[in-house]
Amino acid sequence: MTKGNGRLAIVAGGAGFLGSHLTDLLLDRGYRVLCIDNLRTGRRDNLRHLEREPRFDLMEWDVIVPLPGKDQKRLRPAEIYNLACAASPPHYQSDPEHTMLTSVVGTRNLLRLAEGAGARFLQASTSEVYGDPDVHPQVETYWGNVNPTGPRACYDEGKRSAETLAFDFLRTGRVDVRVARIFNTYGPRMRADDGRVVSNIVCQALSGKPVTVYGDGSQTRSFCYVGDLIEGLNRLMDYGAPDLGPVNLGNPAELTVRDLVDRVVALTGSEATVVEAPLPVDDPRRRRPDITKARDRLGWEPRIGLDAGLRATIDWFAAEAERVVAEDFPRRRNGNGHAAMPAADGSA
Repeated sequence: MTKGNGRLAIVAGGAGFLGSHLTDLLLDRGYRVLCIDNLRTGRRDNLRHLEREPRFDLMEWDVIVPLPGKDQKRLRPAEIYNLACAASPPHYQSDPEHTMLTSVVGTRNLLRLAEGAGARFLQASTSEVYGDPDVHPQVETYWGNVNPTGPRACYDEGKRSAETLAFDFLRTGRVDVRVARIFNTYGPRMRADDGRVVSNIVCQALSGKPVTVYGDGSQTRSFCYVGDLIEGLNRLMDYGAPDLGPVNLGNPAELTVRDLVDRVVALTGSEATVVEAPLPVDDPRRRRPDITKARDRLGWEPRIGLDAGLRATIDWFAAEAERVVAEDFPRRRNGNGHAAMPAADGSA
């Protein structure tokens, strides 16, 4: 048994992209893991490989609903990771009220569970709290430039409010809290229909469809491979003193969206053309984390290069397409009789 020593960790949002990878890491390190997920955007398939794992359980529960008292008394977690919230614009904008409630009411419910159990609590926040930043790269002391009434506000302001709640519980001595501000992350188990730039470009390139670039593609992002990000979350949870404030976790290597398209097209061998579409409202022009705090205090920085991470992601999406076809052979064929890649817009 490794450092978890059989202790219980709760991962809210554990059936999602990040949550499922975090669950794997915690099990590898000796924890028992309870995954909580309402399965709105999380997928049981992400956890299928754990069906026979005796130290793993999945509870289908929406965190905006308080756990019954008997369950709160029964659960005695040592750690709670709150990753519960749709994280891609098409998903969180499809029900903005629920998105906001997940970040505010859901976070409060999980903080109260942590308080009752004496558990350490990690809040997964986001680089979106910086909005369309006027400070570049973004450092944790920057307060951000967020439009509080725009179409992204349900997520941006919801996460800002979740941070407020977490730090209020910390200041009043109720819960031992850690807060991670997560920048763009990619890798296996992303959803093809999540609308995020890496999944969109990879799926379109694999399918041979035109690759969509929003705006002129000059906007920048910094992409962190999921394995690196999950290691950062675990190190932050393990950090011995709750005096860090929020911590940026992401890859400081910055590139334009056009550069990303060129990388993916080259790695897939695609001959797809590029088409431009209007830039979404309040879409950030620049995004790059300053990770000095994570380096100095956690000894953490990303190690997986972009090409290596993209290859793993491309391979996963290609295999996922083949799996979908194998499970539903008659319906999903293209005109040449080859596996049809699920489209980035969610259509088949």
